[in-house]
Amino acid sequence: MSEYTADTIARITLAVLTEPGDPVTGQLVQAIGVTETLALIRDPGAAIPSQVDPVAGVRWRQQAASLQKDALTDELIGLTERHGLRILTPHRPGWPTALADLGHAAPLALWAKGNPELLTASLSSRVTITGARAATGYGVQVTREFAWQLAASPRILVSGGAYGIDAEAHRAALTARSASTIAVLAGGLDRPYPQAHDDLFRRITDQGGLLLSEAAPGYAPTKGRFEARSRLLAALSAATVIPEAGARSGSLRVAVAAYELGRQLGAIPGPITSANSAGCHRLLAEGLAEVTTSVGDVEAMLDPTPAAYQLPPAYQSAARRTAPDPGRGAGRPAL
Repeated sequence: MSEYTADTIARITLAVLTEPGDPVTGQLVQAIGVTETLALIRDPGAAIPSQVDPVAGVRWRQQAASLQKDALTDELIGLTERHGLRILTPHRPGWPTALADLGHAAPLALWAKGNPELLTASLSSRVTITGARAATGYGVQVTREFAWQLAASPRILVSGGAYGIDAEAHRAALTARSASTIAVLAGGLDRPYPQAHDDLFRRITDQGGLLLSEAAPGYAPTKGRFEARSRLLAALSAATVIPEAGARSGSLRVAVAAYELGRQLGAIPGPITSANSAGCHRLLAEGLAEVTTSVGDVEAMLDPTPAAYQLPPAYQSAARRTAPDPGRGAGRPAL
């Protein structure tokens, strides 16, 4: 255990005693630090700091204390090493600095399997693509096209490893090139979920990609962990694209999180008769997302320089031909 710092040990212990993105945990860590926050759980007589609501603080401590058990840290480290995982923590090599934008909702630690260098590339090198699990043929087609072209450009595709749009984004990225995709999962990496995607997850790590989770090994995905994962999918990339999503799709949580973080957000319009595109149309109607109909639109979101918005050469030529010539009016009397 000597290779793990006191801060790392405190973080992974606190991570399993509290839920991902828990607001009380985040507020306390920001106010008094990780070690002191963990000490509050272990000492029922310690005063709850004034930065959190006292009733919420007592309830938080009771819940976290009930999950304590002997040799918890040893068990976590043992599972981590047995499954070939790596623990990432803030201010240590491999930690994605973009997660600082989450403030007190930033994760305490992350478990990784594969190539963590994908997390330290520039923010604009990563694009999140996520959407409907029950994707239509249209959704699958546009996802494959966008993901392949973006990966080949080359960008890093971030998604959630789920059925439908997520899986298609990962597969297309791997087809384009190696070291091209990150799967952010809601449960422990010792048993990646969904199990039906074991081969896909193996391909991701074998081809230089990365599996990532803030859930410790041995911890199953839950509804709350799926919801909390949304903020990571949004924060890890400079832009999020929703190719297809129904009105109640979980991917809309990712979209809203991206919008609230000030990240770029695009939605691909679909047939007005398709319920699977209702979520995309809602994002567009409410002004949260930009209309996205080509990979060029995504590249412009990732690199919003003047060059990204230039007209194609044919249009530039036509514009020059029709523009007024200042010299033609030289010498004419003023009206």
